[in-house]
Amino acid sequence: MGRFNRESFIIQDKDVLRDDYQPETLEERDEELDEYAAALRPVIQGWQPNNVFLYGVTGVGKTAATHDLLEELQESAGEYDDVDLNVIELNCTGCTTSYQVAVNLVNEIRSPSHPLTTVSSSREPMSETGYQQKRIFNELYNDLESIGGTILVVLDEIDNIGSDDDILYELPRARSQLDLDVKIGVVGISNDFKFRENLSPKVKDTLCEEEILFPPYDATELQNILKQRADIALYDDVLESDVIPLCAAFSAQDSGSARQALRLLRKAADIAENDAMAGGEAEITEDHVREAKHQIQRQQVVEGMHSLTRQGQYVLLTVCQLAAEGETPERTKLIYERYQAVLRNHGSEPLKRRRVHDHLSDLSLHGILRLVDSSSGRGNYNEYELDVSLSSALDALESELGELDDIRETAKRHRVLE
Repeated sequence: MGRFNRESFIIQDKDVLRDDYQPETLEERDEELDEYAAALRPVIQGWQPNNVFLYGVTGVGKTAATHDLLEELQESAGEYDDVDLNVIELNCTGCTTSYQVAVNLVNEIRSPSHPLTTVSSSREPMSETGYQQKRIFNELYNDLESIGGTILVVLDEIDNIGSDDDILYELPRARSQLDLDVKIGVVGISNDFKFRENLSPKVKDTLCEEEILFPPYDATELQNILKQRADIALYDDVLESDVIPLCAAFSAQDSGSARQALRLLRKAADIAENDAMAGGEAEITEDHVREAKHQIQRQQVVEGMHSLTRQGQYVLLTVCQLAAEGETPERTKLIYERYQAVLRNHGSEPLKRRRVHDHLSDLSLHGILRLVDSSSGRGNYNEYELDVSLSSALDALESELGELDDIRETAKRHRVLE
């Protein structure tokens, strides 16, 4: 038999386990959906929309809830002759300024594939460079007025713009300040709980009328979500009883993200499927889940290391040494002292402490390290620890630095190796 065929022992429909799959109902978010619907209800009354801000870590249902509710809202609005509702959605990934957000909104409206294109079909897309910001904003306002009615502008991952928040100040004020014949509401979705704290006072006053927090899922909620998907995605009787609870527990302990839990179950199913095709049992076991977790974390470290210099790898090696001794989380000062010893052992010149701090921040940004805010009688300070398993980090480092058996042995003595 060839390598490619449709034989499957475990997975019935893998797409159901992907995070972009849209279930008929969004599980474990009834309270948030009710609060969200209440914030959007003025639209149906024909009133000026509220500005709504959603907060929560990646994978807790913010975007899915938005798609579900806006689809329902548009259907309901269609039943009323005096409500003309239009929705413009933009994922702000890659947009680091209000200028870029405004340009992308203009081009989204003018895109041939956008349902609102007919309104502005005579207008050409705009370049992301070469215009003054005022010109870009005026083009956006003209397009919005051409659309008319009630417009909800959905800005997903809006925290990418950082402190350059002019767009969040201008959009909600456009109707009153420019006398536009259009009702504009902004829905901002952020993965960063601290994003609101960094907004300028004028934006907080203008934008944040309704704020809804999507908390991380707990283990029980994640189990219910996984079971709903597994019932459709997998064949009957292929799951050991502890598989879904284990996937849920791992994800709840980390981020509380349904996306992470689904990825773990999907990877475990892949591994089990390969085992079954090789003659093994057609069953997903706890061992498959643990192996899936290891492979995912190892890949995460490998991807993160692509952006690291050799010095960055030595910084990670230093934290691995400390973790093997049970000495993490550890303060930046002590990590730097150990790092200097590591560099001496490798015959290299250590960086200044400031640069090592930058490498620690980069590793934290890539999800390889976790920054722990600590305090003592001597004040506040930062500590770092691994945010992946020690064995995953060592596996990835060995591909660059060679064998690290001494660290593994140290970890075994301290009973910290998984």
